[in-house]
Amino acid sequence: MEWVVSGPGVTTVPPAERMWCMVVHALTACPAMAIYRNALPQLEGGLYLTDGGIETTLIFDEGLELPDFAAFHLLKTAEGTSALHKYFRTYADLATRVGAGLILESATWRASQDWGARLGYTASQLSNVNRAAIVMLEEIRGGPPAGRKPWVISGCLGPRGDGYVPGQAMFESEAESYHRVQVETFAGSAADMVCAITMTYSAEAIGIARAAQRMAMPVAISFTVETDGNLPTGQSLASAIQQVDDATSGYPSYYMINCAHPTHFEHRLADGGAWLDRIHGLRANASRRSHAELNEALEIDAGDPVELGQQYARLKQRLPGLNVLGGCCGTDHRHVEQMARACGPLFGVAA
Repeated sequence: MEWVVSGPGVTTVPPAERMWCMVVHALTACPAMAIYRNALPQLEGGLYLTDGGIETTLIFDEGLELPDFAAFHLLKTAEGTSALHKYFRTYADLATRVGAGLILESATWRASQDWGARLGYTASQLSNVNRAAIVMLEEIRGGPPAGRKPWVISGCLGPRGDGYVPGQAMFESEAESYHRVQVETFAGSAADMVCAITMTYSAEAIGIARAAQRMAMPVAISFTVETDGNLPTGQSLASAIQQVDDATSGYPSYYMINCAHPTHFEHRLADGGAWLDRIHGLRANASRRSHAELNEALEIDAGDPVELGQQYARLKQRLPGLNVLGGCCGTDHRHVEQMARACGPLFGVAA
C-alpha cells in the first residue's frame, strides 16, 4: 500500500484525484488547531445533526466494498476519498439548509490496531489514515462559521471487537492501552473531540474515557443496546453510564445511544433518573430488526424515515439533554432530515 504525497502542482491534477492529493498533502503540513476542544458548543444546547449509517450507506446505496465495514479503507484511493467527501458534504449541506449545528464524525470506526492489521495496515499507515480522515473534515468545515451554527470535528473510535457482540472483554487498563494510540493521533490533529461508538460493555468505555482524559480530549461514549434496551452484556444502560461516570469521575462530556430502533429502548427511559440528563446524542437504527437479523439481511431495511423522525421527537420529551441527532444502520440523509423536521420546532428551528 503506497501513500503518495502531492507536490506543488496539485492544481493540474484531475478533479477526482485532486481531493486525494489535498488530503495526503495536508498530512505533511502544520496541523490546524482544534476550534472547540476547550468548549464543545453542543453542550450549550441547540440542535446538532450528525450523519447516518455511513457503512450501510456506502455499501448498499453507493455499491462500494468495505472489508470489515472499514470506511477508512476508502481513503487509500482518489475515488474512495471522493466518495467519502461526497458523503460528508451531503450532511454539511443538510445542516446548513435547516440551520442546525453539525458534528462531523470521522470515517475511522475501524481504524484501530487490530482491525487495521487485518487489512494490512502498519502502525504508521494507521496514524496517517486517521489524520487524513480529520483533514478531510477540516476541508469540509472550511473557515470560520460566518453566521452558521458551529461544526464540530469528532474523531470516531470503534470497539476492539464486534459492535454487536462483546466477545472477549478487556480489562479497563487493557482497553485504555489499546485505544490510546488512536486517541493520541486525534489529539495531535484538528479534532475537537473523540467519540466512542458501538460500545458493548462498560470496561472498554472506561478505558477509552481514561485515554481521552490523559490527552485532555473531550469524549462522548455511545452504547449499543439490544431489543430489550440493555447492553449486549445484559447490563442496563443506566448502570453502564453510572459505572463509567463513577470510574472516571464523570469525565465523558456526554453519552449516546446507538444501533437500536427507538422501540427497543424507549421503555427503559420511563423510570426517569439523573442518568437521563447525561444522554445528549442518539444514533438509532432505521429497522426494528434485531442485530442477528440485520447480520443475516441481504438487503438494507431503511424503515420509515418520517416515522423515525417522529419517534426522535417523542424521545426528546424523555431526554431533556438530547440535541445531537443522527442515525446508525440503514439510515441516511433522508432519515436525518426527518429528524430535523420533527425535532426542529423543539429547538426553535423551523427545519
